[in-house]
Amino acid sequence: MTETAPGTTRSTTQWTVGQVAERSGVTVRTLHHYDEIGLLRPSRRSASGYRIYTDEDLVRLRHVVVYRRLGFALEEVAVLLDDPDADVAAHLRRQRAAVTSRLGELTELVTAIDRALEAEVSGIQLTREEQRELFGDGYSEEYQQEAQERWGDTEAWRQSQQRTARYTKADWETIKAETDDVNARFVAALQAGEPADGEHAMDVAEAHRQHMARWFFDCSPEFHACISRMYVNDERFRKTYEDQAPGLAQYVRDAVHANAMRQE
Repeated sequence: MTETAPGTTRSTTQWTVGQVAERSGVTVRTLHHYDEIGLLRPSRRSASGYRIYTDEDLVRLRHVVVYRRLGFALEEVAVLLDDPDADVAAHLRRQRAAVTSRLGELTELVTAIDRALEAEVSGIQLTREEQRELFGDGYSEEYQQEAQERWGDTEAWRQSQQRTARYTKADWETIKAETDDVNARFVAALQAGEPADGEHAMDVAEAHRQHMARWFFDCSPEFHACISRMYVNDERFRKTYEDQAPGLAQYVRDAVHANAMRQE
């Protein structure tokens, strides 16, 4: 809906909390939280007391989202946005500078995440025939060798090696069954039209995170979100998901990110 002030031609679009959530990708729960802590309070209320957001509120929300993606805590975001000397252009310049300064760091992080994922298949004490039986013809011994060369001096590699060295064929069968089950749940949620940031999809994402932490290496929600970017950005991992259902890679990534934000 729009509203025009007397004597002017300027109209202000008004948005409900549900509409803002749909447009921005931020959950209703998160918007309620931002309102409660004063980070993003809707400019208006309906006659029934419902939250009503304006175009200006959405601009502020966009800045909140960018700063959060840059790693700022909510308290830091509030300070940045409430700076009396900053305007929209100043925020955009600050955000651009922050992104630019982190390009090198993020490039290294992507490489580290790639190695972490490759480390999942490290330490498998199975014969070649058993490996193919469990993981199919797509499994290659080169992955394990490459993972060791790249990641041999990291804590994630050490954790993975210590844990998987004890696993029997039965353990790997259990791991494979759990992986297939989580993937099947993701596919079912996607095909049922469940939103990636909905409770059901986030619960599946949490099951995925706990599976990784239980069997391979410590996996915090934040690290899980970092790993999930590779499901979209790396062609090997994207294909693994897309072969199961078109659009699944992005869906899993979004569900993992939503789950990480839910646990902040």
